Amino acid sequence: MKEALSNIKHERSAKQYPEIDLQKGEYVVLEMKRAKIGVALIWAMVALCVVLLSIVVIAIKNSGEATNTLFPFNDAAKSYLWMLVILFYITIFAGGFIGQTIYTSNRMYITNKRAIQKIRLSLFANQTQIIELAKIEDVSFRQTSIVDHILQVGTLRMSTVGDETTYTFSMLDTPRDEVETISQLVYATHQPAPHPRKKKEVVEEPVSATTASATEDDVPTMPAPVKE
Repeated sequence: MKEALSNIKHERSAKQYPEIDLQKGEYVVLEMKRAKIGVALIWAMVALCVVLLSIVVIAIKNSGEATNTLFPFNDAAKSYLWMLVILFYITIFAGGFIGQTIYTSNRMYITNKRAIQKIRLSLFANQTQIIELAKIEDVSFRQTSIVDHILQVGTLRMSTVGDETTYTFSMLDTPRDEVETISQLVYATHQPAPHPRKKKEVVEEPVSATTASATEDDVPTMPAPVKE
């Protein structure tokens, strides 16, 4: 029954997460993504760059209407500057979309057997880290700065046994329930599998003919009554 349930969960996870190469009987328990506040910070930086560039654009536009301005350019210079401004706008928004794609592509999957982390460093640089749950010694969540407490984000840390390597997943929403679930899975993998108890079979020894005759001889016989 338990094996059949694991197979059902495995097939469901294989369809839902085709990017993961799941083992036999393995299924996804948790999918962790980075906090949405990180996306907001990326577009806040984009908005700031747009505002600063717009100030420059307004200054260039007013340079033809006043004699003493900050940027007194002629018409030829202005046409080139307008081309650069449009290029800067395109670069800023493209950078925002690229930053959001890279940021949201970083994920961690917790299965019943492993922890799989998908790391995206750039548009063309990907990395995958796989940790066996049986090798994890400690699971913790840390907030090391005031900004982390204000934004309610932190870093998930998992340290392994032996090589003492620490795997981290940053910019994660405060995952109290997730950390508890991972700790329970790690604890379950460290427990020895129960062995089924074997029933003791009672072997009946066959009774030989000599033993049976000896048993009959040992039985005392009553003397026959004497008739007077």
